[in-house]
Amino acid sequence: MTDSVRVLIADDHPLVLGALREAVTGAIADAEIHEAADFETLAAALEQTPDMDLVLLDLSMPGVRGYSGLLFLRSERPGVPVMVVSGNEDPTVMRHCIEFGASAYVPKSLDVETMRAAIRKVLEGGQWTPPDLDLNAPADREASALVRRLSSLTPQQVRVLMMLSQGLLNKQIAYELSVSEATVKAHVSAILQKLGVESRTQAVILAAKIEKMQALAPTP
Repeated sequence: MTDSVRVLIADDHPLVLGALREAVTGAIADAEIHEAADFETLAAALEQTPDMDLVLLDLSMPGVRGYSGLLFLRSERPGVPVMVVSGNEDPTVMRHCIEFGASAYVPKSLDVETMRAAIRKVLEGGQWTPPDLDLNAPADREASALVRRLSSLTPQQVRVLMMLSQGLLNKQIAYELSVSEATVKAHVSAILQKLGVESRTQAVILAAKIEKMQALAPTP
């Protein structure tokens, strides 16, 4: 690996951050490591370094609900490979992450050497999942359809949906995103159309469904 590889580690647990930093430095000589402990610093890091080469993402961190962090990354930076590093070892959750466009799913219980091998494979353009994960297992049709709908959202629409899920009003969302209320209304209308629902309440319920899918197994 070259010394110009830029890696963003997004996790809010200091011990996990340290372990992932060790995995990255062991896999890539002189890697340029960036860190984020919540969604806002994740988004800011991507804005400051748009040519990031790899993102290691925890599914559960402040500002992220369910798969929203992964959705945002795949929509905002489709060319940047994302490795999900999670304590959730439910096969369904792993498969959904791959459906959402993750290049790898690495359980936090794995040893550092295996994580390093996964990092190298992804940087070489490959995909990595636990050997015992069957990606061809029969999919839940409703869940897969929901994955496709959510994947069609733009980065800003993902953020608006996240804020809707938090119960924020249009004017509050406009303030947080530094846009007009009219822009927020346009985003909400587009979200409803893409998700195939008629109200913001139904959109929030749909988003909650995907969050429950992610919460099938406990995470540390």
